[in-house]
Amino acid sequence: MDEKQAYQQKLDAKLDEWKAEIDKLRAKADGASADAKLQYESQIEDLKKRRDEMEQQLEKLRNANAAAWNDIKAGADKAWETMSDAMKDAWRRFG
Repeated sequence: MDEKQAYQQKLDAKLDEWKAEIDKLRAKADGASADAKLQYESQIEDLKKRRDEMEQQLEKLRNANAAAWNDIKAGADKAWETMSDAMKDAWRRFG
C-alpha cells in the first residue's frame, strides 16, 4: 500500500468516527431542553458541514494524480485540523 492509499484509509476511518460522534451529539440533543437543543442543533449542523468538506477532500484525493496529490493532501490536512478542533469544541461544550 502506498502513502496515498494509507492516507485515504486513515481519512475514511476518521470520517466514520466523526459520523458516530455527531450521532452521539444528536442523541444528547434529543434529550436536552429546548434552549440546549437549539445550541446542539447549531453545533451539529456546523460539524456535518465540516465533515462534508472532509468527504469532498477525500474524493479529490481519490481522483488526484501523483503530481497533484501532495497539494490536495495539504488542503485535506487543513480541513482535518479544522474538523478535529470543531469536534473537540463541541464535546467541551456539550459532552
